[in-house]
Amino acid sequence: MDDLLYNIRQCSICSEHLPLGPRPIVTAHPEAKIVIIGQAPGTSVHKTGVPWDDPSGRQLRKWLGVTDEQFYDETKIALIPMGFCYPGKGKTGDLPPRPECAPEWHEPLLNKLPNIELTILIGMYSQKYYLKKEAKKTLTETVANYKDYLPKKYLPLPHPSPRNRFWLTKNPWFDVEVLPELQERVRRLL
Repeated sequence: MDDLLYNIRQCSICSEHLPLGPRPIVTAHPEAKIVIIGQAPGTSVHKTGVPWDDPSGRQLRKWLGVTDEQFYDETKIALIPMGFCYPGKGKTGDLPPRPECAPEWHEPLLNKLPNIELTILIGMYSQKYYLKKEAKKTLTETVANYKDYLPKKYLPLPHPSPRNRFWLTKNPWFDVEVLPELQERVRRLL
């Protein structure tokens, strides 16, 4: 695992597309029971090198019902983005994760995580990649049908970005149904 993480952190396969240059962000350990597959680091995370070290990460930890110490304990939770580096700015936010990362690195990483009992898929990029044809037409439909994916140990979530306040307001069932299920599963595994 150490060699693989070292190789990922040295990766530069898409460096010409990265406005801030490569800085792959990932944490994993063979003992982890939970893997969180997010989108890509933002500028704050690119600066610190700490995954989810931003307002989205604080919200995610609230959703999970975990402390910072629990969240950053790589023997418990692996943090693997779809794109390992900051992809740049788009018209309405950050650009999508670079498409090179997941096909290059996810399978080797997941093969070294034999104890995973829950894979949390954050946002439509990870959901489409992992759920494939089982993903619904929209993120909202996919998250609303989260129980369909639990037998395969997947739990889809929206992105915890502060920009998604409107989505959360429009979908109150998320707080009532999905978060208690998420928190109970995380609590059991930790």
